[in-house]
Amino acid sequence: MKYIDEFRDPELVRTLLNKIKQAVTRPWVVMEICGGQTHSIIKNGIDQMLPKEIELVHGPGCPVCVTPLEMIDQALAIAKMDNVIFTSFGDMLRVPGSESDLFQVRSEGADVRMVYSPLEALKIAKENPDKQVVFFAVGFETTAPGNAMAVLQAHSEGIDNFSELVSHVLVPPAMEALLQSPDNRVNAYLAAGHVCTVMGWWEYEPIAKKYKVPIVPTGFEPVDLLKGILAVVKQLEKGEHRVENQYGRAVTREGNKAAQAVVKRVFEVTDRKWRGIGTIPKSGLKFRSEFQKYDAASRFNVSHLQTQEPEICISGLVLQGLKKPNECPAFGKQCTPRTPLGATMVSSEGACAAYYRYQRFNEE
Repeated sequence: MKYIDEFRDPELVRTLLNKIKQAVTRPWVVMEICGGQTHSIIKNGIDQMLPKEIELVHGPGCPVCVTPLEMIDQALAIAKMDNVIFTSFGDMLRVPGSESDLFQVRSEGADVRMVYSPLEALKIAKENPDKQVVFFAVGFETTAPGNAMAVLQAHSEGIDNFSELVSHVLVPPAMEALLQSPDNRVNAYLAAGHVCTVMGWWEYEPIAKKYKVPIVPTGFEPVDLLKGILAVVKQLEKGEHRVENQYGRAVTREGNKAAQAVVKRVFEVTDRKWRGIGTIPKSGLKFRSEFQKYDAASRFNVSHLQTQEPEICISGLVLQGLKKPNECPAFGKQCTPRTPLGATMVSSEGACAAYYRYQRFNEE
């Protein structure tokens, strides 16, 4: 299959591994910033095939994983209200709040529905004018255009029983926050290909220059990832630090200007709390005043809810690249996909879920 098989070619994988082995002379820590990349790395054993000098760590690239606990509790509170239809992507239904999850409140009688797009939620609102329909708008820059378009359509059609509970986060500020941390171990980034498809890679140029870190947008197949690793290793060994696009078949420097314009039309930048990390300045999106009436948190008055994470869960350290999932004392014991303590075990993109699924219970 074109654009798939050639990026899983075993011979090309071996060639790239040999090139990486020849290029590296000292230890480097490389962070992949996307949960999809994490799963591909663990599934294919890429981290285990690399030379011992290269350590891959997993960043906050799973949108479900970084959605704050209080935002989950806000969703639960809204879903329990009378005359509400609460809609969400599937992963969010299983993310634990302080006391339950959306699947549980659905079993107790709440009208919670899984949808595949915000436009599907908008359609439900049209079909149920006597109900308030809420869509849980979670994600990075990748999903923001679709969520913005749903609001624009609701606005143009005068649909007043539709709103979104927004927890959008932005990748570049998170990358900077990690690099600024006194505990930072990251020498280079593999940037998320799908985010860059929307936003381009121009935003990363000042970060690479300021913090002297190579940044390489990559795809998600083994060959993509190994080409990205080879590119950052070559830069690190030469003392270079620039953005180098590996994902040329999907990513341009400028990105999708039309999608960016839609996001800018509906949302503006705000400070945002990240689960396990804390508040990162200017790292999220909120509704512009013109579209404030579509903000579910304000409409249902749930913004005041505050929560506290389980002490045993180290998902925050995992998301910062400071710990691996199997270093958590609860991993595979109290915390499993059936009984998750944190979102990194729930989400299909979560690092803990990847380690559990592919049996990484012990470090090699």
